[in-house]
Amino acid sequence: MTRFREGFVDVNRVRLYYRVAGEGAPTKLICLHGGPGGSCDYLSPLLKLSERSGVEVLLYDQFGCGRSSDPPNDSCYTVEYGVEEVEGIRRSLYGDEKIFLLGHSYGGLLAIAYALKYQRNLRGLIVSSGLSSVPLTVKEMRRLINELPEQTRRVIEKYEATGEFTHPEYLRAVDDFYRKHLLRLPEMPPDVAKTMEYLQKRRVYSIMNGPNEFTITGTIHDWDQTSRLGEIKVPTLITVGKYDEVTPTVAEVIHRGIPNSTLKVFENSSHMAMWEETEKYLATIIDFITHVG
Repeated sequence: MTRFREGFVDVNRVRLYYRVAGEGAPTKLICLHGGPGGSCDYLSPLLKLSERSGVEVLLYDQFGCGRSSDPPNDSCYTVEYGVEEVEGIRRSLYGDEKIFLLGHSYGGLLAIAYALKYQRNLRGLIVSSGLSSVPLTVKEMRRLINELPEQTRRVIEKYEATGEFTHPEYLRAVDDFYRKHLLRLPEMPPDVAKTMEYLQKRRVYSIMNGPNEFTITGTIHDWDQTSRLGEIKVPTLITVGKYDEVTPTVAEVIHRGIPNSTLKVFENSSHMAMWEETEKYLATIIDFITHVG
């Protein structure tokens, strides 16, 4: 296990939990977890980058997530508030230094939003199984649902029609989707399970996302910045799993939108390539940072 130091930093009236490995390395990488509402636990494989590439890696729990405190009020549960939080933690820990920013899943959306406002503070951007359009992503997830076995589809349709999102039969059908498109491993790693536990315990997921990955009814439901992707001029890497719930189609849209970006598809992964193809994933990130650096 990679050694790291953990601590807290106050940003915008929120006490944020963080982990840092490779302290003092000249290159800084801040990593944004998904959800919205998860925790940084499941991104633990990224800490290994500190051992292999001379990078200082920072993971943190976003507002209202994991071990971090809640934001001042419910009006803060927005992407815009998250962007200012990213900038706040960068400024608090690294001053005027430019960083690499990696966002996974919703964290990829957040990373794009950050780049659109603060790309002057970035050396490079990594969008990992991320999205520039929530409506497109939901459309693609619905396509994946239509490819599930008929019985599973019928169960999902039945309980969505009645709004019974917590019915055991419905949850089993959702798990079938997750096993194909969220994490294709025989067992869930403990760090991923920890993130899922926080996802259920805290309020962010239900407020910002909704009842599950493909039913997005929260504050981000209509977020779409695809038309602005051309404004991002920093070196950008986009990664996606072949079986990803945030599909290669979504990744391709980002790739086409950001000039001179690079797209990498992991052929044996779904949504968590850092666990499903760890070595290839880490090597891809290292190659990108090394090339840009």
